[in-house]
Amino acid sequence: MFANFLIGLREGLEAALVVGILLAYLAKTGRAEARQALWLGVAAAVSLSLAVGATLTFGTAGLEEETEETFGGVMSLVAVGFVTWMVFWMAKTARNIKGHLEGDIDRNIGGAGWGLMFVAFLAVGREGIETALFIWAAASATGESWLPLLGAVIGLGNAALLGYLIYLGAIRLNLQSFFRWSGVFLIIVAAGVLSYAVHEWQEAGVLFGDADKAFNVSAVIPADSWYGVLLRGTIGFTPKMSWLQVIAWIVYVGITLPLFLRMTRTTRSASSNG
Repeated sequence: MFANFLIGLREGLEAALVVGILLAYLAKTGRAEARQALWLGVAAAVSLSLAVGATLTFGTAGLEEETEETFGGVMSLVAVGFVTWMVFWMAKTARNIKGHLEGDIDRNIGGAGWGLMFVAFLAVGREGIETALFIWAAASATGESWLPLLGAVIGLGNAALLGYLIYLGAIRLNLQSFFRWSGVFLIIVAAGVLSYAVHEWQEAGVLFGDADKAFNVSAVIPADSWYGVLLRGTIGFTPKMSWLQVIAWIVYVGITLPLFLRMTRTTRSASSNG
């Protein structure tokens, strides 16, 4: 649940900051009448995200077990790709995101506001689809249904409130530190989802080595215990893991995490020198 709370908080805060930047720039440039188009774009993006989540949840219910496992592995891998891209993209562009968005407004403000609606739709829709996909993958990996959704909803609600307070200037948040450390945690979560993808493909016979277990600590950490569920939902640890799952987890974290930390250090240094 905590992992999904953080996913909802981070993705929701990104979307809220984007909307806040767009609204503030419209007000500053005297284009307040275009806010309706902006909110239409946001509403369309939210609707699409909900549709994606519903399709993933209910569209796989009637699949045969082997097909469902193969599909679950594919979508989990896609979720890992999205999250990996997202944390690196934010680390690279966080300092310049305001300028990019304001430039998009200037290029798309004309006419009836359809261009601005499209800008808002793309900016918020990207975050929403990533959230829906990753929460579905995380929920599939833990075997839970409503707890991951509840965590994500609480996270999104907190993100909306924080975004609104930041927009009003009521609070100040060190966004650079927030996105850096939440990015570290999401990389660990993504490694767990990747491990789940490997497990599903092994179950479906797509990958070899399902019977070759690296360890089995079910007697010490029961899968249905609260700490077993917590470990599975945060770092992707299960009491029984194959060698291929363990290798995938270690290789992903061993490559992705150092690259991410190096990029955030470089970005922070450039910001300090600038």
